[in-house]
Amino acid sequence: MTSVSRSTDVVILGGGPAGLAAAIALRQKDIACLVVEALQPAIDKGCGEGLMPEALAALGELGIRVSEDDGHLFRGIRFVNPEHQVDAFFQNGTGIGVRRTKLHQRILDRAHAVGVEMMFGSRAKLLHERRISVNGAAIQYRWLIGADGQASSVRKWAGLDATRKEGLRFGFRRHYKIAPWSEYVEIYWGSAGQVYVTPIASDAVCVVFITRDRNLQRENIFDDFPEIARRLQDAPVISKPRGAVSATRKLHRVANDYVALVGDASGSADSITGAGLAMSFRQAIALAKAIEMGDLKLYDDAHRAIGKLPHAMGSLMLMMDRWPSLERHAMKVLSAEPALFHHLLGVHVGMESLSRFAWRQGPRVGWHWLQAAFIQRQERGMLDAA
Repeated sequence: MTSVSRSTDVVILGGGPAGLAAAIALRQKDIACLVVEALQPAIDKGCGEGLMPEALAALGELGIRVSEDDGHLFRGIRFVNPEHQVDAFFQNGTGIGVRRTKLHQRILDRAHAVGVEMMFGSRAKLLHERRISVNGAAIQYRWLIGADGQASSVRKWAGLDATRKEGLRFGFRRHYKIAPWSEYVEIYWGSAGQVYVTPIASDAVCVVFITRDRNLQRENIFDDFPEIARRLQDAPVISKPRGAVSATRKLHRVANDYVALVGDASGSADSITGAGLAMSFRQAIALAKAIEMGDLKLYDDAHRAIGKLPHAMGSLMLMMDRWPSLERHAMKVLSAEPALFHHLLGVHVGMESLSRFAWRQGPRVGWHWLQAAFIQRQERGMLDAA
């Protein structure tokens, strides 16, 4: 039996943004914690690198400030397909595009400042009786937090891996040396997936392609997106291509008596929502409060509430991805009345409720939908006649 050499209140497995955010939130409540991470900082990940206004607000609660000096501001979201485009500004501030490594360093700096104990480049083994072995030394804890990503070993070990909903898509990220050409995060819709363009500096953009087809050749990702291909054709690639899995996963539970999951380990909405980091930071704050109260059932309930809107919006947008005719109808409707997109973006960032939007805007959406469907049928009829 491995002897116990030390103890702490909370052990956090995973030192990415979610794990460090949980540690910071705990230290803000004077709760001792230890973060254990196999990698060395700063940790990268193949993501879109856009921080929405709600993510910046949650970071502010953790005492972390990400400014324009760290990246590049954007004011809203733009959807583009071959026939239409529609955009809207955020109602609750601006977002910032920032390299993932720079964001991780900002969070790491705050963790150091509040006294988080961290062991990077370390190996952990889960034991029983609230013990863990780190680099061969046993540590006793009261609470264990799994922040170890989509393939979480803590989730499986704790028996929390029962899933209510699951779906996977596949992403590829590159950075290009080119000045941002708009003040939006742009999402281009094509038959094979979507391309996201996020401004991250005055002379650089992050480009992510997400698809359901895991076998799609990377050199062909811009075949469906001639405008993006034209803009980037002479722009130098300034980072190594990086792949990632975009998961939609809802778990039955994210906590038991003394183990809780946070970030991607606790489930996730598809990255099409752009809400992943905001969810992780809000989960971290809620988890620290539950541990302070000594009841992880509070966190399980809060986690469900935090994910409700992102999962609903993700499901809506993934329907557009799954059925291209639906996406074309939606873009035609939204471009015909851009105010609808403004309200939808308000729902997406939590400024308006989804139910209120459906009640107030539903009839208008339905009318435009019928018009778009009628026009499309006419066009098909003319093509058939020709």
